[in-house]
Amino acid sequence: MNMPKFLSNKFFLLAVLLLAGGIALFFWVDSGSQKAEARFRTQAVERAELTQQASANGTLNPVSLVNVGTQVSGTVVKWYADFNDQVKEGQKLLELDPSLLEAQLKQSEASLASARSKLKLEEANSARSRELFKQEYISRQELDVSTQALEAARAQVAQVSALVEKDRTNLGNSIIRSPVSGVVVSREVDVGQTVAASFQTPTLFKIAQDLAKMQINSSYAEADIGNLKEGQKATFRVDAFPNRNFRGAVKQVRLNPTTVQNVVTYDVVIAVDNPDQILMPGMTAYVNIVVAQRKDALLVPNAALRFRPADAAKPAARDPGANAGKSGEGRREGREGRKEGREGRERGQGRSGTVYVLENGQPKAVKVEIGITDNRMTEITGGELKEGDMVVIEDRQIPAKSAAAAAPRQSGPRLF
Repeated sequence: MNMPKFLSNKFFLLAVLLLAGGIALFFWVDSGSQKAEARFRTQAVERAELTQQASANGTLNPVSLVNVGTQVSGTVVKWYADFNDQVKEGQKLLELDPSLLEAQLKQSEASLASARSKLKLEEANSARSRELFKQEYISRQELDVSTQALEAARAQVAQVSALVEKDRTNLGNSIIRSPVSGVVVSREVDVGQTVAASFQTPTLFKIAQDLAKMQINSSYAEADIGNLKEGQKATFRVDAFPNRNFRGAVKQVRLNPTTVQNVVTYDVVIAVDNPDQILMPGMTAYVNIVVAQRKDALLVPNAALRFRPADAAKPAARDPGANAGKSGEGRREGREGRKEGREGRERGQGRSGTVYVLENGQPKAVKVEIGITDNRMTEITGGELKEGDMVVIEDRQIPAKSAAAAAPRQSGPRLF
């Protein structure tokens, strides 16, 4: 049976319209999803190893650095050790002009000879006085005076003898010797220079006992000091070898704080082996101390924890009467919330955070418990997030400054 021509044209036109509508609907839905995907940048939640580190700068120093000084004043006439020289204990390092000290010693020796001569005279007078007293030619008082003069002469000899020993010691101190075995790090004087030891001992040499064992003195902020313990592993770099990582261990966390412009820091000493002696005293070290590690942690990028959607950036207007009659309920909810937070901390759940996943093209908030961080990725310890979920890390329609301003402020140390 043949269909009329106008009916066949009508069916054909209807089929064409339905086909066009289906194609338009398909592209509209697809463009909506593509639009959402183009607007939000996402990243998959993954499992991997995570290491949290505390970072600071420090200075390499020898474990034992001896400042060699002088107890006497004088002019340097000769030195026997220079920079980088290996020296032994007792080795001669430097010599001061001994002329003045020799003259003082000769003067003291002359005074000693005079005192000894006077002692001999008083001994003879004392012996004579005893004989005369026995024969009753002199009185007891005259004998006592003679005895006292003898004792004074003996005391004078002892006093001048001590002065001679002092001047002889000072003369010996004009030759500076090394108190330890080691390497000369610094020589502070030169020939012809006058050193004065009147008020304080001047430093002539600095000697490091053993450069194969060194230490780093680093300053850590009080926010990090609670995580640092003796024996923790540390890695560090120096500018002289930028492509090489060196290892050490925390030797001491010193209790003495340093406060500069209300910033409190503590000195952390890190023991370093330097068998090749390529590390030199005074080098700046960039130290990282491992404070926590997780082998198979569920990780999200820190940007996901900072992300907030556009509507969250606009705080809702407050209605003064909106919560009328509900202040008691609000306080009760607040107390319950604080109680839950306290119980969560006691269970060791850590801090909480919020990430967003896409649902029907729109961000959906997901509450999570967070653990340690390496300032790039953060561990997820609880919540409904699982491996493979795509979390939103950026809304391309929100400028970076606006997104940062929209992110809520957090109290306490910020880990992301």
